[in-house]
Formats: sequence, structure tokens, C-alpha cells
Amino acid sequence: MRTEGEGRDEAAEAAEALSARDRAILAVERASWPRAGAKERAIRERLGISPTRYYQRLNALLDDPAALAHDPVTINRLRARRARQRATR
Repeated sequence: MRTEGEGRDEAAEAAEALSARDRAILAVERASWPRAGAKERAIRERLGISPTRYYQRLNALLDDPAALAHDPVTINRLRARRARQRATR
């Protein structure tokens, strides 16, 4: 049986398994954006990468167990959206 403290240790290990950039990508994805273009501008300014590269890396993170352990709500929400998009193709 796992104790509550062990669960936190696993979460901490998962956070360490992700790079700082990967954690920043997930943070950007958690935020809400008030108008068109705001998210893309934030991607360029905060992360220093193009929106295309951002979405490529985000898609890879959806299949990363460390990302799921770090932010299960965001990852599961995005996985469900990806599954819906694939089903409509």
C-alpha cells in the first residue's frame, strides 16, 4: 500500500524527469488566452520557440508518462481533444 508521502515523491520525480522547457510548455497550455494570437505571442516570448515547434513538442508530451505524472489534468484533457480530432478525420 502506498502512503500519501510516497505519492508526492513520485510526482516530484516526474517533475524532475521533464525538462524546464517541457514544464513551461505545459504551463502555457494550462493558461487561458483572452484573444487570438495571444498564445502564439506568449509561446515566442516565454519559450523562444515557434508555435509550430511548440505544438510538435506538446504532441510528444501527450505520450510521455512523466508529463502525465506531472500534470494529469492537462495531459488527459489534451489527449481527449486529440482523440476527438482523430476520430473526425
